[in-house]
Amino acid sequence: MNELRKGHVLGIAGSLRRGSYNSMLLRAASTLSPPDMELEVYNGIAELPLFDEDLEARANGGPPSVTQLRDQVRAAAGLVIATPEYNQSMAGVLKNAIDWLSRPGPDEVLIKKPIAILGASGGRWGTRLAQANLRQVLTATESLVMPQPAIFVAEAGKVFSNEGELLNDVLRKQLEKFMQGFSDWLTLTAAGELAKTRAQT
Repeated sequence: MNELRKGHVLGIAGSLRRGSYNSMLLRAASTLSPPDMELEVYNGIAELPLFDEDLEARANGGPPSVTQLRDQVRAAAGLVIATPEYNQSMAGVLKNAIDWLSRPGPDEVLIKKPIAILGASGGRWGTRLAQANLRQVLTATESLVMPQPAIFVAEAGKVFSNEGELLNDVLRKQLEKFMQGFSDWLTLTAAGELAKTRAQT
């Protein structure tokens, strides 16, 4: 069992594309996080097989790619999930990852896990519908999703260079505010869980 790493946050991009705007968004967020926060970007989502209860049973909770992700999520103080929008919803690879993580084998690592959501799209409409869909799914997993602030990046090709460098100063300030807000959310949710524990003893 990995111990919880205070201040360590795991970023997950719901995209497989090499030049993914959402991966770029997470890398930018990692450089704009508060000094007491370290954001590590997860790069193994393409290695996760499609969720299959038979495979889960045969592999005692899942194959190595799944157990590795579960260990990383368990050890993180929180998650930052960046989602694209496909057909007014999140990507299938992201839903697949959440389906694996929501399983009990052996513990449900998303329950009471603080999560922040943002997203980028090359189109004009941003990722509002995908983020709403993702929030609904994470409610079912009993995760603690940060309500605000929100970031919906549209026409992302205009705010990132071909090398993935963030070019837009307005978005840079929004990301700084977003990551500081998530730092505050981690503190708030941790305090709430501690208060519940004390009330039960």
